[in-house]
Amino acid sequence: MTKPKNELLFLALGGSAEIGMNVNLYGCDGKWVMVDLGMTFADPGYPGIDLVFADLEFIEKRREDLLGIVLTHGHEDHIGAIPYFAAELDVPLFATPFTAGLIRRKLEEAGLENDIELNIIPNEGSLELGPFGFQYFPIAHSIAEGNALLIDTPYGKIFHTGDWKLDDEPLLGVPATPEQFTAVGDQGILALVCDSTNVFNDKASGSEGEVRRNLIRVVDDIDTRVVVTTFASNAARLQTLGEVAKHSGRTLCVAGRSLDRIIENSREAGYLKDFPPTVDFDEAMSLPRDKVMIIATGGQGEARAALGRIAGDSHKIKLTEGDHVLFSSKQIPGNEIAIGRIQNQLAAKGVVMITERQEHIHVSGHPGRPELAAMYEWIRPEILVPVHGEIRHMKEQARFGKAQGIPHAIFQQNGDVLKLAPGEPKVIGQERTGRLVLDGDVILPADGKTLNNRRKIAHNGSIAVAVALDDGGRIFGEPVLKLQGVPLEEDEDEFLDEVCAEITNKYKKPVGDLEKFSEQIRLLVRRAATEWTGKKPVVSVLVIEA
Repeated sequence: MTKPKNELLFLALGGSAEIGMNVNLYGCDGKWVMVDLGMTFADPGYPGIDLVFADLEFIEKRREDLLGIVLTHGHEDHIGAIPYFAAELDVPLFATPFTAGLIRRKLEEAGLENDIELNIIPNEGSLELGPFGFQYFPIAHSIAEGNALLIDTPYGKIFHTGDWKLDDEPLLGVPATPEQFTAVGDQGILALVCDSTNVFNDKASGSEGEVRRNLIRVVDDIDTRVVVTTFASNAARLQTLGEVAKHSGRTLCVAGRSLDRIIENSREAGYLKDFPPTVDFDEAMSLPRDKVMIIATGGQGEARAALGRIAGDSHKIKLTEGDHVLFSSKQIPGNEIAIGRIQNQLAAKGVVMITERQEHIHVSGHPGRPELAAMYEWIRPEILVPVHGEIRHMKEQARFGKAQGIPHAIFQQNGDVLKLAPGEPKVIGQERTGRLVLDGDVILPADGKTLNNRRKIAHNGSIAVAVALDDGGRIFGEPVLKLQGVPLEEDEDEFLDEVCAEITNKYKKPVGDLEKFSEQIRLLVRRAATEWTGKKPVVSVLVIEA
């Protein structure tokens, strides 16, 4: 595919058939727009890696036809890749004030604040990009200024939900009402592109107001020190926790740079105006235990975040027997081991932990089935396009939407080119997609040579072999082997003696072709290691000529 023709296309480069890393493209009359540019965090399958990105090769090759990037909200899986790719794409960014503030800070940290055009769109504002018109539509989520996008095109209107939920008692912002959603549906919506994350939940996600009441009740019953950990980006939860601290007569302390940034950004955007003053760590520790509440990052088990350092006794905040830690967040799949490690450290200190499984102190930012059904009824789309979920989530939402009466529900995943109009909606092609990783300061393919070798080394260990040759091309002295991560702790010396003897006995004549000789040595050493250990270590050979 070169350019979209007289048609309306949808193409996900990230975020479909996976949760996180959201990058969505809409194509129309020769032009493209991008909605969100996110990242995800690495799992153990990416040793040494923290951040993972969608491969943007498709749109990088067509960037002269890319009109801009429109951001729905400020979560990392929607804006986190901007500092790494926006300069290369070289197109303007569009976001509402709170989200724009988060993006601006990212660009400043990367030294790009003067290189990238960042346009601030008022809440409920609109913009035009070529054949596309965008209107921001306020919607509840677990961050300030969650937005859906009403996208107008010559071929019909799209309602792109972003991440969303319904909340009868939001504590920050004023999300759209059922009447406003219905008015959108009255305009005639071609396609609903919709969050799938919680499609298996039979109940609605719940209200922040209910969380506030439960947290007040729980904290009021505690007479020791309280630490609450939550997602730093959840400004509504920070508003809740500020009110909890005031209600319980506790002085507030904040532990975590990301929390500091969110609080600062929220205040600049007009939120958290009544957030109580905070004290530093030393003052917090000097207060009576029942008169302080600490908000800390690290509820997902991040070792370097505040809670991990508190649990490991490397933070100024110290917890003792009977203190409480409240996990006001949901455990993200994949983080169970990391969270469990921190919880075990806390338990060893006699700290009492309360999670959302014991008390209703967290609500999701994504819609359950009752909320999805309500959205379908209000918007009344001709086409449902599930996004933001793994395959099982998206397939289930497609089934659910059809059962609720939506005429067309189209499953697509990263790389599928979906034609929405004119004519019947269908997948008309596939484009290459993939993953990139940030390795140190370098962006690499997730399935490239570097990461594949690292995975092999992580699983099997490595052996470095150095062999010296004299002027005649014969082996001079004994080969030198260096083992890393090969399970030969007690037998290493015997193994090295055997391998060195085999090499010197086998190659008494001039070795000839050095490349061939090097490969023979590599295979010999790996075979010997496999016989001794059952492992197949990565073997590298250095031949030193006189």
